Amino acid sequence: MSVRVLIDHRKQGQAARHPEKAHRPDNPIARKPDWIRVKAPNHPVYHETRKLMRDNKLVTVCEEAACPNIGECWSQRHATMMIMGEICTRACSFCNVTTGLPGALDADEPSRVAHAVARLGLRHVVITSVDRDDLADGGARHFAQVIAAIREASPETTIEVLTPDFLRKPGALEVVVEARPDVFNHNIETVPRLYTSIRPGARYYQSVRLLDRVKQLDPSIFTKSGLMLGLGEEKAELGQVMDDFRIADVDFITMGQYLQPTVKHAAVARFVTPDEFADYAAMARAKGFLQVSATPLTRSSYHADADFAALSEARAAQLRDRAAVEKTSDKVKMF
Repeated sequence: MSVRVLIDHRKQGQAARHPEKAHRPDNPIARKPDWIRVKAPNHPVYHETRKLMRDNKLVTVCEEAACPNIGECWSQRHATMMIMGEICTRACSFCNVTTGLPGALDADEPSRVAHAVARLGLRHVVITSVDRDDLADGGARHFAQVIAAIREASPETTIEVLTPDFLRKPGALEVVVEARPDVFNHNIETVPRLYTSIRPGARYYQSVRLLDRVKQLDPSIFTKSGLMLGLGEEKAELGQVMDDFRIADVDFITMGQYLQPTVKHAAVARFVTPDEFADYAAMARAKGFLQVSATPLTRSSYHADADFAALSEARAAQLRDRAAVEKTSDKVKMF
């Protein structure tokens, strides 16, 4: 009897959090393989970070998306801030963020985020958000305000934004780019064939064009995008996505294992092995990405500070190589 009551309560909670998924048949959650199991968070710094988020009334994607790396990241004072509330206007079948109609934007949020960044002493911070299709600019100005507040409170901190696609929001992307984040990330999430079932509110080519447009507006900004694996994609399809990214001059690609949040979410088609992730990483490097992160536990902001340092060094090396080639070419022309 007690077991039945517990299950009923869990289903009610899922229905309240994801009303658009309540009618769907249950997809049993598969047992995770050993290579993607993590320890429960219990480090003292983890609890300090959690308290700081609560005290500043901040939302993190670490919690909302049920990230498996939260224990490790928060124990190192790394957290990804999720701005503009905790309710998303989209209903992606992979995502654990609550779906519904969001409230008004909080004008004090940029200063609270900046305060937390300064208190944590972050060298690099990732700012993401829910989708805000209800706003005329999709929340672009709010992103810009957060970036400006962090610059003022913690000028040495590098800033990475992970934005929505700003679908049908003319001029929104330009507002964020003008605020000059160091990294502009927008996740493609999966291959085009799976968009109708996995990311029905988005458009694959809109997302690719968004990344391409960032580079057109400001080539100095690093661009980044990520994919979830294990949803039924095929290797050739991943190769095509990588090629599309390179045409758009995307600098950094991340690939990680999709993990099913609840029985109402898209099922895991399979668990991709660490060796397969290594093969995909090699494929991406061969295609010319400056930085690649591909492991079962890779997430968009996992180890983002170290990745940014590596990304910066890779660009510097690339510029040195180009300069050397140009110098050699000039010498050849002289003869």
